[in-house]
Amino acid sequence: MFILHALKISSMMGWQILWPLILGFGLSAVIQAVVSHRQMTKLFPNDSIKTITKASLLGAASSSCSYAAVALARSIFRKGGNFSAAMAFEMASTNLVIELGIIMLLLLGWQFTLAEFIGGPIMIVLLMLLFHRFLTKKLVSKAQDQTNKGLNGRMEGHANMDMSIKGKEGIFKKIFSANGVTAISHFFIMDIASVWIDIAIGLLIAGALAAWVPNSFWQSFFLIKHSLLANLWGPVVGPIIAIFSFVCSVGNIPLAVVLWNSGISFGGVISFIFADLLVIPILLIYKKYYGLKMTAFLLITFYISMVLAGYIIEALFGLFRLTPKLHKTNLLTATISFNYTTVFNIVFLIFAGLLIIRFIKTNGLMMLKMMAKSEHSLKHHH
Repeated sequence: MFILHALKISSMMGWQILWPLILGFGLSAVIQAVVSHRQMTKLFPNDSIKTITKASLLGAASSSCSYAAVALARSIFRKGGNFSAAMAFEMASTNLVIELGIIMLLLLGWQFTLAEFIGGPIMIVLLMLLFHRFLTKKLVSKAQDQTNKGLNGRMEGHANMDMSIKGKEGIFKKIFSANGVTAISHFFIMDIASVWIDIAIGLLIAGALAAWVPNSFWQSFFLIKHSLLANLWGPVVGPIIAIFSFVCSVGNIPLAVVLWNSGISFGGVISFIFADLLVIPILLIYKKYYGLKMTAFLLITFYISMVLAGYIIEALFGLFRLTPKLHKTNLLTATISFNYTTVFNIVFLIFAGLLIIRFIKTNGLMMLKMMAKSEHSLKHHH
């Protein structure tokens, strides 16, 4: 009975987020189709404000898959790019992408979406300040030696595939051309294929927590009876919960909904969402890519920047009275009925079906098999 109740909540959440997911991945695919991976992987020579800004903007135009972002950042570093710029790119790739904003808007509300896109740049600035103060040339050199070994992580092929539309035509001509539709279909399917496991696990964990963990536990854990302590505690514990959730990319948004419904502070939710680059599987990939010392450095500096960004967002939104008052959403109690959600789901499933057909007809299945292969194997295949 308990299992069925958890599965019911997970299924309802999945149904509610279906059309926003398809819309978000569709818009992301369009952006990636007109922004070449050559631009994304071009060398970032230093950690100047201009370079960090460029890296962040290109990161925001890339896939939201955390594993692909981590692999692509390593590729930038291996090709001689500045390490700090590569990390700024990685941060933006998972925190400033359009599909994340759409899902947050539908599931949590506009305040969370606004906080994400204000807090993301703040977090990157804080991280760069920490890097500037504590990142040593010796540590970067050791990381360079480790990354040159070329050890595989995850989604290596996906990170290095360049399926963008070539040519000097206008953006709209590129998008609606035959090659444009093909590129969009490929980015759309590849991105979904790279994160669907995280989304599924996120929904299952969210359903289990909502069904099995009593509110009294969460209320005590998040100190909701002490508003000041709760605001201080939320951003500290949010990333820690994220680390042990094993869920990244947009898959952690359903978990964020459960945490918000359970009483965690506004800043705590934002810090939790920021921390998808610190989940244990990604920490293990960092160890492969950069070595143990750099992994420890990234864990500490990422965590500090996420906590501080959560505090700043909490204070900033409180100052302008933008913090949501209610800790409840209708998502956990929603049921399937013939309403706008059902209509939108049908429309967007048809849209997704058309892209899937295009994907299959244009040799997409072969590319799908190459997603997890190394950059070297991918070049050899081409």
